[in-house]
Amino acid sequence: MSVSHSNQRERLSSGNRVVIEISSTIDMLKLVDHVSEEFAQLAGFDEDSVHCLAVAVREAVVNGIKHGNTGDERKQVRVEYTRSDSPYPCVVVRVRDEGHGFDVNEVADPLAPENLSATGGRGVFLMRSFMDDVHVQRTAGSGTEIVMIKSLNQAETPS
Repeated sequence: MSVSHSNQRERLSSGNRVVIEISSTIDMLKLVDHVSEEFAQLAGFDEDSVHCLAVAVREAVVNGIKHGNTGDERKQVRVEYTRSDSPYPCVVVRVRDEGHGFDVNEVADPLAPENLSATGGRGVFLMRSFMDDVHVQRTAGSGTEIVMIKSLNQAETPS
């Protein structure tokens, strides 16, 4: 995916969508990071929001690879980015794995004193911290889908 970074580049309009499917390997994270950053820039996010969206997507994909698909390279993680104007200007990112699913309510709070040295729960915490809305749901059949929404502030909305 090659995108010009000049001031003349086209911006995404509502309904623009990019979908990537990757095998469950950590090596694929560079591609995910690149697509996340490019999509967020084209949607009109400022530098801080681009970073926040990219970190949240990375954490969701890592969870899909490690916990959902348990590193099984035959299983896919699907990432779908959509620019929307309804009900407000935003980017919706859906990350879906093919694993056994999990209950988000069972994820440990990484800020609780007893969990400060534990490694679990940080990804979900970061997703919730960097995005405006995060929903975790089991998919029909098997797997988990994480739906994350990041709104475009008025100052960031492309003209």
